[in-house]
Amino acid sequence: MDTALLEEHLARLGLRLEPAQRERFCRYYRELLAWNRRINLTTIVAWEEVQVQHFFDSLTCLPFLPPQAWGEPYRMVDIGSGAGFPGLPLKIFLPQAGLTLIESVAKKTAFLRHLVEVLELDAVQVLTCRAEEAGRDPAHREAYDLALARAVAGLPTLVEYALPLLRLGGLFVAYKGREVEEEVAQAREALRLLGGRLGAVRPVEWPGLEAPRHLVFIEKVSPTPERFPRRPGLPAKRPLRGN
Repeated sequence: MDTALLEEHLARLGLRLEPAQRERFCRYYRELLAWNRRINLTTIVAWEEVQVQHFFDSLTCLPFLPPQAWGEPYRMVDIGSGAGFPGLPLKIFLPQAGLTLIESVAKKTAFLRHLVEVLELDAVQVLTCRAEEAGRDPAHREAYDLALARAVAGLPTLVEYALPLLRLGGLFVAYKGREVEEEVAQAREALRLLGGRLGAVRPVEWPGLEAPRHLVFIEKVSPTPERFPRRPGLPAKRPLRGN
């Protein structure tokens, strides 16, 4: 299976695939196709599109992560992981980092557990729960260095999902689409209440990506009050947008 397209895109980020990483991405694709026939994981199934729209897109934040991401210990959490994006492609590149995948749909977490085993990835935990539940669990609250979310919810809701999971000084990266300015403006109240500070908003425009994307970087600068996150479902139903 030819990974030239993925490698071409990664080279523009200054990244190179090792042979073991190349093999893992090929295995990832084969398992994704096989399971996608039984459960709805993705509408993108062509190998060329998966390389760019899923694998490469997941890895676009790598050049902007802090240096400690490449060392030990470093803990990542992927919120609403679905088919494993962006968490598992990042884990393939950061094998020393711990990773927790949070997904509320049991069929999808079954796929994720199977995939972690097939890819022979260490220090990966898969949780079948909602982000709000994990955010109130002492084992996960303020326990992570990096939180990630891709195609999950609006930014005000994501802030309430992610910031309770981050330690002070941690980083949240939200993968967003073309129109991001309004979401960023709407998230300011959530940032104020939950201890976050907006960092960079970086456009992601590469040949082969379906449309221009953005990476929104948010820093955890103060503790999240104990009353957050609110009960499951409320952050999505009533986002913290102020008056």
